Amino acid sequence: MLNLPLPPPGFRGLDPDKRVQIYTRHLPHWRQEGATYFVTFRLADSLPQAKVIELQNWRAFWEREHPEPRSEKDWKEYAREVFRRTEAWLDEGYGACHFREARWANDLRDRLHHFHGERYQLACWVIMPNHCHLVFRPFEGHELEDLLGAMKGVTAKHLNAAVERTGELWQQECYDRIIRDAEHLHRVIQYIGRNPAQAGVPPSAWFRWIDPEWDNAGWGFSS
Repeated sequence: MLNLPLPPPGFRGLDPDKRVQIYTRHLPHWRQEGATYFVTFRLADSLPQAKVIELQNWRAFWEREHPEPRSEKDWKEYAREVFRRTEAWLDEGYGACHFREARWANDLRDRLHHFHGERYQLACWVIMPNHCHLVFRPFEGHELEDLLGAMKGVTAKHLNAAVERTGELWQQECYDRIIRDAEHLHRVIQYIGRNPAQAGVPPSAWFRWIDPEWDNAGWGFSS
């Protein structure tokens, strides 16, 4: 058990007494009103086609090994494995990696903060060359998908117009998990903070942020 400070201001972990909705597309998604989420979204070209096919083949194998009806535990294990595989590939730096450029990293940063405190609480983020991790809590009346769609949509509009590109900039579906408790939150924050170093991004090119109130409360990045 980690010796952690009191939970940071505004954090809401998984409430065992409140309803959780689950729906599945390519990935499973859990939703609970008022909860805080760990979210990852990536550029559409961030995985080579060979890796996409590998994931599809692994999904087909997993479905054969886990026939319906599938439990919540099954889906959680599936989501963890997809995240593990995908994250390792993302950190290899496939695709155009538009967010290596400070111009586009800063544009995405502005989108992330645009409705902070109004439609959601933004706790921390890291912008990697081809993907983004963040911790945030949607406020009542605002859906996670709508909030992320707006962030991604404005950035895509700006970037596509500037570089005269067409087509989808972002992979449509995101990875997201409800953060269970303070211990889970600690692991997520440190994972986000370490991601640039683990991927070999030089410190001069890091784009990451944590709410100063959280940092002052003892919940900052460890390095």
